[in-house]
Amino acid sequence: MMKLIFDPMKAVEILLYIAERVPNLYHALKIMYFADKAHLSEYGRLVSGDHYIAMRLGPVPSGTYDIVKFVRGDGIFTFDESIKEAFTVKGRNTIEPKRRPDLDTLSESEMECLDASISEYGNMSMTRLKKASHDAAYEAADENEDISLESIITTLPNGTEVLAYMRDE
Repeated sequence: MMKLIFDPMKAVEILLYIAERVPNLYHALKIMYFADKAHLSEYGRLVSGDHYIAMRLGPVPSGTYDIVKFVRGDGIFTFDESIKEAFTVKGRNTIEPKRRPDLDTLSESEMECLDASISEYGNMSMTRLKKASHDAAYEAADENEDISLESIITTLPNGTEVLAYMRDE
C-alpha cells in the first residue's frame, strides 16, 4: 500500500489555492478530502499526502489542520515560521491568504481535482457537507482516530481497481 508522505509546505499551497476561492476553514478541509478522493480514483495518489482523522464534523487532514492550529496559535506542533507569512486565520474559521499560492507546487491533475471539489462543495451548506463527508470510510473509523487509506479507497467507484494498483506499487 502507498506510504503517505506529508509535505507541510505543499499543504500550505493547497490551503492557499482553496482559500482564494473558499476561505471557510471547515469547507477547505472537506474540499481537500474530496479532492484527494477524486485524485486517488483518477490518478492513484493523493493530492495532499496527508492522513485523515475522523473528527466529529467529518474527515480532517491531520497535518494540514495542525498547520492551521500553528498559524492560529493554538496548536501543539511547530512548523517553519515562514508558514505564518502565507496566511492567517481570522477568528477560528476563516483562512486569509497573505499571498497567492505557488502553482509550481501543484500538478495540473491536482489543480483539476481541487477545482472540481471547490466547484461541487465550495458553496454547500455545512449540514450537507457534513452529511456528504460522513461516508463509509469515515463511519469505519472511531471518532478522533485515523481513517485508513484502504477505507477511503473502498468508497471510490473504482475502489477495487485502485486497491489492486496500490498493492502493486
